[in-house]
Amino acid sequence: MLKLDNVKVFKNVSKEEVLKLALKKYRVSFDDVLSYKILKKSIDARDKKNIHYLYSLAVEVRNEKRYPKIKKHEVIKEEVIKRNRKSEYDPIIVGAGPSGLFCALTLIENGYKPIIIEQGNRVEERINDVKQYRENSVLNTRSNVQFGEGGAGTFSDGKLSTGINSIYINKVLETFHKFGAPEEITYLAHPHIGTDNLVNILINIRKYIEENGGKYYFNTKLTDFEVKDDCLTIICEDKNFETDALVLAIGHSARDTFEMLLRNNVEMKRKNFSVGVRIEHLQKDIDLAQYGDYTDLDLPAAEYKLVYHNGERVCYSFCMCPGGEVMASSSEPNSIVTNGMSNYKRDGRNANAGILVNVLPEDVKGDSVLAGIDYQKELERKAFELGGSNYHAPVQRFEDFVNNCKSERIGKVEPTYKPGYTLSNLNEILPEYVAETLKEGIRNFDKKIKGFADPDSILTAVETRTSSPVTVIRNDEFVSNIEYIYPCGEGCGYAGGITSAAVDGIKTAIKIIEKD
Repeated sequence: MLKLDNVKVFKNVSKEEVLKLALKKYRVSFDDVLSYKILKKSIDARDKKNIHYLYSLAVEVRNEKRYPKIKKHEVIKEEVIKRNRKSEYDPIIVGAGPSGLFCALTLIENGYKPIIIEQGNRVEERINDVKQYRENSVLNTRSNVQFGEGGAGTFSDGKLSTGINSIYINKVLETFHKFGAPEEITYLAHPHIGTDNLVNILINIRKYIEENGGKYYFNTKLTDFEVKDDCLTIICEDKNFETDALVLAIGHSARDTFEMLLRNNVEMKRKNFSVGVRIEHLQKDIDLAQYGDYTDLDLPAAEYKLVYHNGERVCYSFCMCPGGEVMASSSEPNSIVTNGMSNYKRDGRNANAGILVNVLPEDVKGDSVLAGIDYQKELERKAFELGGSNYHAPVQRFEDFVNNCKSERIGKVEPTYKPGYTLSNLNEILPEYVAETLKEGIRNFDKKIKGFADPDSILTAVETRTSSPVTVIRNDEFVSNIEYIYPCGEGCGYAGGITSAAVDGIKTAIKIIEKD
């Protein structure tokens, strides 16, 4: 196939028209085309008066030799998996987030029948658990934004962008498309699925796994394990399992599981993490700042990704959700945790993003490998109390945050956090280095996106669950110091989002399959 790059499109046109523009640019005859595929679509908005789409296409033609000057589209083939596993035990996966599900899918595709243990509910019921918390302040500590089928990414923007480089990224995107995601996620520069689409996709994945011999156990919590000569006994509250391949796809909020692993001498180490707030602006203001008002293109809700460095401190945006909502994301009583969510259309009134500051080793008191969790818990408790001890989140206008005074009113940006919010002074609970770096960072971001430091922009506290504060150590075969245990995904410190977690799940499954 020929690769037709850097095709500029200045109008709202169909895919067929994009193909014709590409063929015209590269002087390829339409009659020679057998098939084509869009490889990449992105927006070039560097010049607000000349915004356009950039496309890359792969085109199959009758006779490539007629076009010797056009480079070829090279398809990277996945390595052949050697099916060495001959165990009497089924692999057991703890956690039904992206790493756990893609581990299960890979095992299924290679003839194995995994068991998935998930402490939360299946996604249809999980929706109601999240709704109860957001509308009635009733928190289900087992099934919420952090726990349940789909993992923490289910109630997010469903971003599939990733900074890793892996041959399995396309497999992840194609798999999501296979189970119901829009085709465009396979070629957009910044693909996303949206919570509304993720729900149906998860149901389709579950049906496929079960139809092919896999099993789910929902509302089943791993509480302990025992090491035997040739396997592990997996201890849950009301049932036990045996396996010689236990995949820990537990997610970054599985704090009691980390404590259990520590008791059982599973080797872990501290890792870097960040804390901060959610910031909200009017989406129309972000659109204007990013796109201007010159173009007639039908553009999606604008995004941003921002970083500010000040010595050892870094302030950066995280999980930006265009047209989304700030989510109540606690998984423990008497705590406030925030996250962001968007549906596929991203058509909400506000834009939101986590604005975070890195936490250095010397910021965390205590010698325990789990000291970072204690640090997070303390901030979450303070946010709960500042919000009124009723699961309302503390919020503040940016102008008042800078002036270190409690907000007395809401301006043009109405907070989207449910079940409610309390006007507060976030300086009272944020560590000084976090508060000051946030102020510097947001002012700096205003130089890149006009209006980012708008006095009425809303800050909602507190954002603490951006990543796991620990790494569960594994060797080159992905096995921990305890034989038969495979740490996997974001919670164990090996991923940073839906796609990278899914890729790590695939790689973990391959290690299990290829082990003699």
